[in-house]
Amino acid sequence: MKRSIVLLSALAGMFIGSSVFAQRNPELIAVYRWYNPTDKTYITLAENEFQEGQLLNWNYKDKTLLFYAFRDPGVNRVAVYSWFNPVTKDQISVAEDEYTDDQMLKMGYEGKKLQFYVSSVRMPNRVEVYRWYIPKTKDWVTMPEEGNTDTYFKKGYKRKTFQYYGVRRTDDETLYNGEL
Repeated sequence: MKRSIVLLSALAGMFIGSSVFAQRNPELIAVYRWYNPTDKTYITLAENEFQEGQLLNWNYKDKTLLFYAFRDPGVNRVAVYSWFNPVTKDQISVAEDEYTDDQMLKMGYEGKKLQFYVSSVRMPNRVEVYRWYIPKTKDWVTMPEEGNTDTYFKKGYKRKTFQYYGVRRTDDETLYNGEL
């Protein structure tokens, strides 16, 4: 019973902390990764891109805060778009300078939708964000570079590709006082 209470308290603190962080800086939006065990696919979504209840109905689980992004365009920022492949049931988040729309369409993706804006240059309080490919499930997954993510190679992840810079997700950094 005590473990359940501690776990629930920790989870509540994590979600309350991230919403407080977003309220302190309305220019930023939280970016999450969700996993669908039925389709064995990951999706990267900005906060409130879909209602959480809808994602749960679609069998998505394991909501994980990845980083923060910007709501609006600005200097040294690029747009990130979501694309969906109906054949593989794969959703991929692509920065505007990674692929052309024509290339994405030829790869079978459709439904381009603006998600958020990210830094295109290294700055303080930024984290490198990479996309990995999982050949076993033919899925792409977005991950911030924190710690030794190269261990994913051992788990079967391939084609680690740099995408952009996100704003660090830890709320104990000097992000509130530093420049964005």
